[in-house]
Amino acid sequence: MEGTVVAVVLVAVAVLLVLRSGMRVVNQVERGVVFRMGKALPSYRQPGVTFLIPFVDRMRKVNTQVVTMPVPTQEGITKDNVSVKVDAVVYFRVTDPLRAAIEVQDYVFAVGQVAQSSLRSIIGKSDLDDLLSDRERLHEGLALMIDSPAAGWGVHIDRVEIKDVQLPESLKRSMSRQAEAERERRARVITADGEFQAAQQLANASRIMSDTPEAMQLRLLQTVVEVAAEKNSTLVMPFPVELLRYFDKAAQQFGSGGAATAPAAPADPRLP
Repeated sequence: MEGTVVAVVLVAVAVLLVLRSGMRVVNQVERGVVFRMGKALPSYRQPGVTFLIPFVDRMRKVNTQVVTMPVPTQEGITKDNVSVKVDAVVYFRVTDPLRAAIEVQDYVFAVGQVAQSSLRSIIGKSDLDDLLSDRERLHEGLALMIDSPAAGWGVHIDRVEIKDVQLPESLKRSMSRQAEAERERRARVITADGEFQAAQQLANASRIMSDTPEAMQLRLLQTVVEVAAEKNSTLVMPFPVELLRYFDKAAQQFGSGGAATAPAAPADPRLP
């Protein structure tokens, strides 16, 4: 009787050990791909506790989180024959764990190699101005180039971004001189345009003053008021030209009238 009990206990312990060896825990950020006798099962295991057949099943866990992978600096020649160094970053995640475990040996390494070759390719197809200013279009082109082979591996490319574009020092100096020259050109154009507008306004003002002489006197009085505000200066008022003209006209009228009404001088009796 005791031997039977011991045997039952041993069998129960053995069964528990076998079940324990076949129990696996899949984390929330993982999916489990089960290989049974070397053949992958069509469905993968969801997060939680799962059981495998001991000595028959083997499970490989695949992480489904977004992976941030920096792309090493790639050196290339742009379409307009400028040597540059460009680095980028790739954001991707596994959408099909079964393909990621079967179709490619190491999907992270594979995506990295495709990203490097695609970055060198996009450098050769782009101008320097595109690399510096039109990066959104380059990001979309890079994502499409990398996503095409990665889709067959069960990997989806979320985003690709170019981080930095390193230029030669000689090119940096040339671009700096170009920018300074452009700023100088704009400054000269703005100054010339201001002088042109000022000349136009002065010409308009001169025409108005020539048509209306009183405007000159009003302008003179305004200038006197502005100068008088400074108490440390002496103001010399010019004699109004209109007043001189008035006296001149009055003198002319008086001279002509006097010549017409003046009485004749009496004759000298001593003259013959």
